[in-house]
Amino acid sequence: MSILQENVSLKKYNTFGIDVNASYFVEVKNGEDLREVFSNPIAKTKKLLVLGGGSNMLFTKDFDGVILKVSIQGITYQTQGDDVMVTAGGGVVWNDLVSYCVENNFAGIENLTLIPGTVGASPIQNIGAYGVELKDVFSSCMAFEIATGETRTFTYADCNFGYRDSVFKNELKNKYIITSVQFHLSKQAKLQTHYGAITAELEKRNITKPTIADISKVVADIRVSKLPDPKTIGNAGSFFKNPVIEKSVFDDLIKKFPEVVNYPAPNGKIKLAAGWLIEQCGFKGIVVGETGTWKNQALVLVNHGYASGQEVYIFSEQIINTVYTKFSVKLEREVNIL
Repeated sequence: MSILQENVSLKKYNTFGIDVNASYFVEVKNGEDLREVFSNPIAKTKKLLVLGGGSNMLFTKDFDGVILKVSIQGITYQTQGDDVMVTAGGGVVWNDLVSYCVENNFAGIENLTLIPGTVGASPIQNIGAYGVELKDVFSSCMAFEIATGETRTFTYADCNFGYRDSVFKNELKNKYIITSVQFHLSKQAKLQTHYGAITAELEKRNITKPTIADISKVVADIRVSKLPDPKTIGNAGSFFKNPVIEKSVFDDLIKKFPEVVNYPAPNGKIKLAAGWLIEQCGFKGIVVGETGTWKNQALVLVNHGYASGQEVYIFSEQIINTVYTKFSVKLEREVNIL
């Protein structure tokens, strides 16, 4: 049974640790909970925000509406030959799913180790890291339609995946709640080691024939070395998207900045490393009031204890403007601002 609580602090429900309140808060653990919530007139008439792990969110003010936290659990799988279809509840912690798959030798998401958040949020954001994106292993998801109370299956084609983007962030925003996701994994690993420092780390450890467990461990160690633990210092991971620019724009940019870090992107475009751009502007490890950037990764904005969401937002605006002035490249926030 799901009960709407009133005037609830959201500090422990967002990884930035921003202390704001929600007018109403409710936690759902199954489909019946969802139907019960939306039989309540308050949920039907008030503004709604669906929350998973709160890891991609910056609250800049109190939320005058209903916060619905998805806590639907469960992981199951079916195999056919080397193919493995893994289904996980929307409230499963993402890294718990990764650990489960690695332990069972189900390959495909090992590069996504230690990404914060929940399974239900993963298709919305099309999460990605170290050369792998959610869309690469996505099969389908089940979602609850808020307006009708009906459940719908979304296929890969339905989701319109883009870089950190999907149909759920655009035309279907705030219309569905993802209750479970099915992933197409494999017993035969096709390891992705070319991105970032994975290859160098494997060589350093004298691992010549890596397993998915090796990849997961290396990715975890790289992430821990670069990113702060939200349990000790508030953050939302990468605050900005890596900008993707046209080849012609890149050709002009590299003439002025030959050392600019870049990667090939689809359709002949070029992806730039946002962290590098920010660092070149002198922001790495800087402290501004109660906020700033992480000492090991300029892409990560942090809460040193008592930052307000508005303080973090203003600082992020300063970074965007400074990077644009220096490089003529417009950074876009990856984090949702509320």
